[in-house]
Amino acid sequence: MATTAVAYSSMAPAQDSAELAKQALNPVAAMYSLPVQYNWDQKMGPSHEGMHSVTNIQPVLPFTLNEDWNLISRTILPVIDQHGLAASGAADKSGVGDITQSFFFSPRKPTDSGWILGAGPALLIPTGSDDLLSNKQWAVGPTIVALQQEHGWTHGILANHLWGLNGSPPDDKEKVNQTFLQPFLSYTNAALTTYGINTEATYDWQLKEWSVPVNLTVTQLLKISGHPLTVQAGPRYWLDRAADGPQGWGFRVAVTLLFPR
Repeated sequence: MATTAVAYSSMAPAQDSAELAKQALNPVAAMYSLPVQYNWDQKMGPSHEGMHSVTNIQPVLPFTLNEDWNLISRTILPVIDQHGLAASGAADKSGVGDITQSFFFSPRKPTDSGWILGAGPALLIPTGSDDLLSNKQWAVGPTIVALQQEHGWTHGILANHLWGLNGSPPDDKEKVNQTFLQPFLSYTNAALTTYGINTEATYDWQLKEWSVPVNLTVTQLLKISGHPLTVQAGPRYWLDRAADGPQGWGFRVAVTLLFPR
């Protein structure tokens, strides 16, 4: 089974492989994909002995609306495992968390200055399998993305804000009111290896707390049995955290299946 960094079999020219690598870095590319991302963090809870892992299943579905516009559906379904957050073990849970569903209306062509844009609604859906893994409320708000890609560089930002819809949240939960900011920068070389850095900062306006992990990643475009995919790995470091949140170093690994249209 070959695992070399070459293009999808129907994309013989090298420039098509480079274009596929660019699309894999574009959150609103008109390409079906299935990222599966594993994140591991440590030093959580009052005793700083807890650990937390999240496997994000993130299907991306593009829809052509007309000659000028696409609609991109991005879903994040977290599968959570946490242990040691409380001495009694009461917080040791495994299961599904709340889904974040985003829809981006995106022009099919970049702007004259090369910016790729998208905007639309985002939803938080209370699908958590346990009270400790869920906000137990619906939330909605706007989401945007803006990026440029040239000379191997990709830079931009993805952001959203979510407000809880319930008149009042459950007694044991704060009302959802949070901003998510994800600036990103990466460089892809001739071997289709991408070196990237991003932050995934969340500000909770109710608790007035930041959670700010910085991710350093290396991503490689590969072909396995003729099918393109990317593999990614790298460390993460928490610059700031919410109360009892993770601190220090963690890591991320991810595989993204690509389905060129």
